[in-house]
Amino acid sequence: MKQFSSVNDPEIARILTAGGIGVLRTDTLYGVVARADDEAAVRRVYELKGRDDNKSPIVLIGSLNQMYDDLSATHRLYLATAWPGPVSVIIPSVNSPTWIRRGNDSVAYRMPATDELCALVNATGPLIAPSANPQGMQPALNADEARYYFGSKVDFYVNSGTVDNPAASQLVRIDDDGKVTRLR
Repeated sequence: MKQFSSVNDPEIARILTAGGIGVLRTDTLYGVVARADDEAAVRRVYELKGRDDNKSPIVLIGSLNQMYDDLSATHRLYLATAWPGPVSVIIPSVNSPTWIRRGNDSVAYRMPATDELCALVNATGPLIAPSANPQGMQPALNADEARYYFGSKVDFYVNSGTVDNPAASQLVRIDDDGKVTRLR
């Protein structure tokens, strides 16, 4: 298990591209990350967290072209006002991998507001990033708390200090007809 102090370390992208998983601070909370296109890595995150199989993960993207489905003009207009930032947007999806949709007909995306995290996502491709905690437990607010939860079961930790505001991202759904519904 490796320790890093910055998501800019190129070794992190190499670990994720090779199928690894790790813990890093997103633009909201610490998350357990894996490449969204790697079914085995996604499964490993679900097993590590004890996450419900029918609960889809949020997918971090660095640019709109990393989304699995084409966007309508309505979706593009909304996303231009919401991103980058701590807003996760659920949109209809038919082209995303089944291990991401998990029986749903949609995917929740977020474009982080940090250049460093977007650079990592652009180097690796989309990342799933559920909060760094076993399901039902409080999210880790720093790398030490995440280490307490997961120990050596992840391939790396990035210590980026303590989260000051433990609020999860805002969550909205945009339907095919363009209707926006705030879920949290």
